[in-house]
Amino acid sequence: MFVKSKSAVVDACGAVKRSRVGRRFIKHQDGAAAVEFALVATPFLALTFAIIESAMVFFAGQSLEAATASASRLILTGQAQTGGYSAADFKTQVCNRVASLFDCSGGVYVDVKTYTNFGSVSSAAPVSNGKLDTSNMSYTPGGPGCIVKVAIYYQWPIYVSLLGNNLATLDGNKRLLVATSVFRTEPYGGTGGC
Repeated sequence: MFVKSKSAVVDACGAVKRSRVGRRFIKHQDGAAAVEFALVATPFLALTFAIIESAMVFFAGQSLEAATASASRLILTGQAQTGGYSAADFKTQVCNRVASLFDCSGGVYVDVKTYTNFGSVSSAAPVSNGKLDTSNMSYTPGGPGCIVKVAIYYQWPIYVSLLGNNLATLDGNKRLLVATSVFRTEPYGGTGGC
């Protein structure tokens, strides 16, 4: 039974090849490029967008690091303390350095804390249940000779996930970007304790 049906298929294919319409169909390959492009385009574009988004996340993280280091210098040298900077003033200084890349009005969070020694500085991100926990964030820049940790947080939106390898670390398809600077403030002649 199988041999008969196999030979019938071979005979039918041979008849198509021998017919004029069949020969014309086999010769024409006008749509081959379009079909091949359709098969390759989707994975190619998905990979391209994933690479672009990964590069953007990396660039945003580096920009946040640079802005944090630059703004932290205001606390390191005592300019923020002697200038009477509030948390909003310091956040404005950070945002001035990354204004074109980030949504500073509601997306940038500043946490400035003083510590008694470098060993007690916490490096854990304030994340609970997949959300950024801002309840323990404060602004205490300390005085001269204090150990200060400046942490800047931003929730970067993620749009492309490639084969389950998602860059998101928070709920709502967002990645938490963290930039931290830990230092001992200079003896700038101000007052205030640690």
